[in-house]
Amino acid sequence: MLRGKRVIVTGASSGIGEQMAYHLARMKSHILITARTEAKLQKVVERCLELGAASAHYVSGSMENTAFAEEVVKEAEIAWGGLDMLILNHIGYSYLGYFNGDVGHIRKLLETNFLSYVAMTVSALPMLKESKGSIIVVSSVAGKVGIPFIAPYSATKFALDGFFSSLRQEFITDYVNVSITLCVLGLIDTETAMKTLSHVTRKTAAPKEECALEIIKSGALRQRELYYPYLTTRSLLFFPDWAPDFLDSLIRNGFKVENIKRT
Repeated sequence: MLRGKRVIVTGASSGIGEQMAYHLARMKSHILITARTEAKLQKVVERCLELGAASAHYVSGSMENTAFAEEVVKEAEIAWGGLDMLILNHIGYSYLGYFNGDVGHIRKLLETNFLSYVAMTVSALPMLKESKGSIIVVSSVAGKVGIPFIAPYSATKFALDGFFSSLRQEFITDYVNVSITLCVLGLIDTETAMKTLSHVTRKTAAPKEECALEIIKSGALRQRELYYPYLTTRSLLFFPDWAPDFLDSLIRNGFKVENIKRT
């Protein structure tokens, strides 16, 4: 289904984004990847070409600047003249710990984790409308239920759910044939996640390679939402209405609170 399709993947120098780029390469897609670190992007592009990508390019820069988000989409238009799939996967750095009252940090994180997603969508939408394409938004279970010790991050993920779920409704109302898939992820064994959480979580991480493939499949099949790993993410959403206190306790018990430092 994705042979010859034109795909942007953000946050693709490592982790889930890198694995998505490799899966797309094996599917013979045209790929444009972005992240901050140019040297890492170069290596990913080289590997994508080795795996059989129809073409592979990169643009390096920071999504803290929404102008860069628009630049990435422009690069795709120059290279291919269109776009079939936009995979929004990048995140900004956020600490793990009790909320320290830093409003500026939340504002900065919203720029990267939310506003740049909106900016890229706005820029890409004319091409996606023409191709009847897809938008894939990589989010988190922390955007569906409150998770302690990651309040700024969780806020940005709730924002993604609210915006893109509303936008999907508008597309349907206005007969816009562009699908939006929201990916609700649990703990994944990326290097960043393991470095940040391995000493404080009691949960087992799911494999990033399988997660990346499930994200691509969900977008290609134009699913409304993806829950991965299914049981440990989807099951949490049965509790908020009828057992919210139990849910909160369950979530808190998943942390080794004694290992979490106050910032």
